[in-house]
Amino acid sequence: MIDGMKAITFAGFRDVEYKTVDDPRIEQPGDVIVRVTASSICGSDLHPYHEREEGLDYDTVMGHEFVGEVVEIGAEVAKIKVGDNIFCPFSTNCGRCYYCRIGLTSRCERGQLFGWVGMGEGLHGCQAEAVRVPLADTTLAVVPEGVTEEQALLLGDVTATGYFCAEQAGIHADGIYVVVGCGPVGIMAIIGARHLGAEMIYAVDTIPERLELARKAGAAPIDFSSEDPVLALHEAAEGRGADAVMEAVGSFESHRSAIELVRPGGTVSSVGVHTETAFAFTPAEAYDKNLTYKVGRCPARVYMERLAPFVRDGQLDITGVISHHFPLERGPEAYRLFDERRDQCTKVLLTP
Repeated sequence: MIDGMKAITFAGFRDVEYKTVDDPRIEQPGDVIVRVTASSICGSDLHPYHEREEGLDYDTVMGHEFVGEVVEIGAEVAKIKVGDNIFCPFSTNCGRCYYCRIGLTSRCERGQLFGWVGMGEGLHGCQAEAVRVPLADTTLAVVPEGVTEEQALLLGDVTATGYFCAEQAGIHADGIYVVVGCGPVGIMAIIGARHLGAEMIYAVDTIPERLELARKAGAAPIDFSSEDPVLALHEAAEGRGADAVMEAVGSFESHRSAIELVRPGGTVSSVGVHTETAFAFTPAEAYDKNLTYKVGRCPARVYMERLAPFVRDGQLDITGVISHHFPLERGPEAYRLFDERRDQCTKVLLTP
């Protein structure tokens, strides 16, 4: 590699820069270096971008969704080879600790999130020409034959997270379901719920292009800006509300909507990254509704390989969420477009 690479780095409130940074290098014997062929901007990237999540060091390389080619391996890497085309979850995992063994790879005892460096400690992200991947043998997977680059990229985060959200909702064919928030994860929750057998799904949002994506994915759209979703659901569900609500935003308002939409004895499955300091419901409300509440980070490493055959065979049609492609050098512009939801932007891919 030449000395120095181009990357998108954190520069403060609503500010990222395209600049030259140090090349990633092998630091541990289980590391590999990946030449990034495509990365993307995720809704959760906007939390540090808006400083709703604080503590990210300036000049941290952003991003946690990527695919690429392995160009260098550490001395103890045994499964991953130079030249492999790989896809990756948004966090690393060791494959050996208790949480990895039970399939909760997102809570690996040695895991790190890509794109998060605080007080000098952490792991740089992938919106760059190259990225270091620790614990490579258990974090990375080779892209299966028949899976495209775009499909593989989406499998590492939004597809896995949306499907996880749907599974937590306990889908069955005769249930009534709602997805709150029709960004990429919400659309994947709809696709996942349909794949799991749901026949009646409602999708709540205010952005027309996202509601149209929800309709195409198989949900009945409800425009929150002009229609009361609680009233619409109660009419459809004989006054009860939804059997489960899939919350894919991560705000107080979306949380509150989910609680109001779910029926007594129902489930709220929440995968939106929350930065609030308190729940949008009280213990008394949860008790009075006999609420089942499931929340947390998706174990994407488990789901991405599991779902890849469904994507390859056309059972999960996932690439419709991609609206824009930008070269990496236009990353700051892409962030602004995505953040401001201009030009019907739903998902941006960046190409070094």
